[in-house]
Amino acid sequence: MTSTAARTTELATGWWLLDPARSSAGFEVPSIYGLATVKGEFRHYVGTLNLSDPPAVALVIEAESLDTGNRRRDKHLRSAAFFDAAEYPWVRFEADTAELDGNAMTLRGVLYAAGKHVPLEVGATVTAAGEEFEIEASAVVDHRELGMRFSPLGMVGDHARLFVRGRLMRAEDRA
Repeated sequence: MTSTAARTTELATGWWLLDPARSSAGFEVPSIYGLATVKGEFRHYVGTLNLSDPPAVALVIEAESLDTGNRRRDKHLRSAAFFDAAEYPWVRFEADTAELDGNAMTLRGVLYAAGKHVPLEVGATVTAAGEEFEIEASAVVDHRELGMRFSPLGMVGDHARLFVRGRLMRAEDRA
């Protein structure tokens, strides 16, 4: 077993936390008929990974913490036309299965947002970084399936790319 494989095997044991100080969770959506991309991040979230106990991965995001750098757009995205943050304050992803193959991880679970839910498959890469791991994960979701259908003249793309990048550290290291 190579040292990289041994380190990734270590990921399969115990609880790991996404360190918000060194991580980001966000989205990208094509706009203006694909000529531009709206990018946004969520400022407040908690992510856990425990491959030996379901849910294998959980990411809970405060919908109100959405930030695209444009206050007017952020207010609209938090409204009932999109996330409906007043009624549904949390966006959540729970993966019941996680397959780890070397540095590659495939997560299968459910994304909950705006009072709806959709199945979601997430591809991730995990890389050893000292006693921690770096993770880069992404998935594509049709946000219309979550009731997010606002798109005057079809200007907003139907699919959003969701991503998480950052550091996983052992849960006991966070105390």
